[in-house]
Order: sequence, then C-alpha cells, then structure tokens
Amino acid sequence: MMYIGIDLGTTGVKVILVDKNGKMINSVTENYELLTPRPLWTEQNPDDWYQSTLRALKKCIQSNEEKIKALSFSGQMHGLVILDENDQVIRPAILWNDQRTIVETDYLNQHFTVEKLLAETGNVALTGFTAPKILWVKNNEPENFQKIKKIMLPKDYLVYKFTKKFVTDVSDISGSLLFNVKAKTYSKAMLAFLGLDIKQFPLVLESSEVVGELVHEAAKELNLPQSVKVIVGGGDQAIGAIGTGTVNDGDINISLGTSGVVFVASDNYSVDKKSFLHSFAHANHKYHLMGVTLAAAGSFKWWKESFFPHKSYDEIFNDLVKTNSDDTLYYLPYISGERSPLNNPFAKGTFSGFTANHKPENFSRAVIEGIVFSLRHCYDVIKSLNVNSKQIRITGGGAKNDHWCQMVADVFNIPVQKPVVTEGSSLGAAIMAMVGDGLFPDVFTACANIIKVEKEFVPKLDNVQIYQKKYQTYLLLAESVKPFFEKFK
Repeated sequence: MMYIGIDLGTTGVKVILVDKNGKMINSVTENYELLTPRPLWTEQNPDDWYQSTLRALKKCIQSNEEKIKALSFSGQMHGLVILDENDQVIRPAILWNDQRTIVETDYLNQHFTVEKLLAETGNVALTGFTAPKILWVKNNEPENFQKIKKIMLPKDYLVYKFTKKFVTDVSDISGSLLFNVKAKTYSKAMLAFLGLDIKQFPLVLESSEVVGELVHEAAKELNLPQSVKVIVGGGDQAIGAIGTGTVNDGDINISLGTSGVVFVASDNYSVDKKSFLHSFAHANHKYHLMGVTLAAAGSFKWWKESFFPHKSYDEIFNDLVKTNSDDTLYYLPYISGERSPLNNPFAKGTFSGFTANHKPENFSRAVIEGIVFSLRHCYDVIKSLNVNSKQIRITGGGAKNDHWCQMVADVFNIPVQKPVVTEGSSLGAAIMAMVGDGLFPDVFTACANIIKVEKEFVPKLDNVQIYQKKYQTYLLLAESVKPFFEKFK
C-alpha cells in the first residue's frame, strides 16, 4: 500500500512515493523552464508541468505500480491558467512572482477599495494574487480574455489533466482574491466587478476530498490501475504545513527559504486590517494566517556572495562565536522591498548602529538576527489577533543550521522543532492522499502518526532576555526609517 505526493514548484516538480507509515520509498524531481519574456514577467507553459510530472511519476513508481492507492498535489499558488472552449491553454501561465500587475493591483485597492476587499476576501490586492492577473489580461489582451472558458490555478491544471474534473480546493483558491475565505465560497461581488462568470471557475473542495479516478489516458501512460484515487490537495504553503505537522490551533511553521514565511494554523477565521497579512483557508478544514518576509535566506545569500564568496555558510556561522548577541548593530532585511508587515516595495536594506570597532563577523550576526527579527515582526502581528502559539516547526534551507534554529527559539521565546523529513510540500501531498483514501480519518490523526521530530531547540533564558530588548530596538529602527523609504517612490 503506497501513496504519491506531487509538489508542483516554480523550478520543477517533485514526486515522492511513501508507504502507509510515511516512509520515503523514492523521490524524483523534473525541472522545467521559467520564461521571462519581459522585465517583471514570469511565465510557464502548463503542458511543461504535465509532461514533467508524467516523467517524474514514471521514474518514481517504477516496479511499484500495482501497490499505489492514491495520489495528491501541492502546487505553486496564485498562478493564472486559462483555457478556451476546446480545453486548450490560451496563453502561458502567469506565475505568483510575476510583477506586471502593479497598475491592476492599485486599481483594485482603490476602486473596489481595501475595506471591501477585506470584507469580501479577507485580503488586499497584491501583485502576486490571481485576480489582478485576470484584470491584466482583460486590459492588455482582450482577444484572449474573450476566449476564456475555464480559469484555474497551476496544480488544478494537473488535476484536470489526470481526471478531467474541473475542481480546486479551499487553500489554493484563497490566494486568488476571488474567494470569500470566511464563507468558503466565491465572492460574487469580485466576480461581478471583474466581469467574470462563476461558470468559468472550478468547483471548490476541501483539500482532502477525492476528485475521482485516473482517466484512461493517464492510467495507461503511467501503467497504473485506473482505480488509483486522485485527491485534490492544496496550495504549497498549506500542504507544506501539513508536511511539518502544523495543523493544531496556534501551531507555527517557519520556512527559512529565499523568502521567509511565518505560517500559523488557526481554528478560527480572522483578518489583519492593519498590516494585511494573508488570511487563507487551511488544508485541515480550518484557517491559517501567513506573513512573508521577502529576503530571509535570500538576505544571507546576498551577504555571503557579496562579501564572503570564498567562505561556506557554516564557516560564517562559526565566526559568530567571536561576537556577542548583546550588540548595537542592526540590519533591516528589506533588500527586495518588503511584504509583511510593511507592504512596501520601496523599502531598502539598512545597517544601523555600527562603529569603528565592528568587524565583518559582527555584520554577519546582524544580518542573521535581522532576518529572525523580521519573522518575529510578522508573528507579533498574528499574535495580536488572539493567536497563541506553543511550538514552532522549522523548515527550508536555513533550518539545516542549528545555530539559526536556536536563534529563532531565543528570539520568539518558543521551542523550535526540526522535522525528520524536510520534504514538506511533497510529504504533505502524500498525507492528503492517505487521508483521502481513508487510511486516516483526518489530517490531525495522519500528522500525529507520520510526522517525526529530529531535534528540538529550547529557548535559552539569557539570550531570550537580550533579544527581547534588542527586538524592541529593531522595531524602533524599522519605524524610524519609513520616511526615508518614501523618497524612493
């Protein structure tokens, strides 16, 4: 009895095969091209996703075809895939990190209004979301807009190819700005404002629901029984959280990737009306809040490659023993602008508080601390919405370094746990397949049985006290430089 998890990412698709206990049997990744036809544009051809997924599946399941019970998906969010009346892709998919929709985003925030967006969708318009992309096509490619019969998200294109069922799930569609997250229904007001028909949109399911069985063509191509169940799955952040066991009320998943994500599971729906953190449906029939700092490990990579190209990341961390956490040097990690909680694309990276006595290793500490302070800043906004957390699960490239994990525990003053399996999104998808197949009654039970912790980092009291004071100074600095950022508009 085996299950497949498929993670449709930005650079490639990862397919894993696990047994009923969640033990990894095989893992295969197939990459595909990222298209950048113009500055600020990022696109991909949906058929590249499908063909790459087929190749990865064939390699991953070889010799185990008859043992497979179900498969499910995790997918890059917010992307726009549009099909015509013949189910042909009209244009390349516009991806989550595409920035062409600045005009459309401003238009939605001003004319539909921020207040109404929050009431209707729980979120404000951002360039990454799907609705501004649809508006861009309407404004700039009217001939393509007129052809649209089906609008879907990236992973839903794969689901459609495998089942011919036009569906999505609550976690993924939450990031479209077309969905009433609280009511878990499409926003009729948003659809009307954009001139869209609800018939153009997929049926919305909970993330663990069964879509159906494989269509004959897909089953034959993969040498799989047609009886293999296809479970809809969800957006990569929600499914990645499932893959770390971040499912109970108040649980935190921090992803230390190129960008940093603070994901907090919540039993209750809530909206951040000040900083506009993401308010989405979770893949566990509940909700979640999410803050994103754009340059987390990305800041550290910039620092290393610019100033220490001949040192390894571990060597830079080892140099921190020459420094003290009680220091006056601070870093704001806004080298790519900032999403949460500033929502300011004009924000800039900033060093402050250095003297002639500071050495390169002091700046390295400031960079690493500044990234963690920025994540704490996101969490504090979430905490102000009456969300209380008792544990953090940490993933991403930065989580490989124990020093960084310990710093997160000290700054947040919350124990940090590193899961054994770091394949968060693909494992989460496999767990959704298990739940959809009935192996477990729900994701809570599944995660309790499948997710194991490799190591726990407990806050160190001395560091907690130092960082509590230092974090307050960081907040003061972040607030004081806002007028400076206005000069870059």
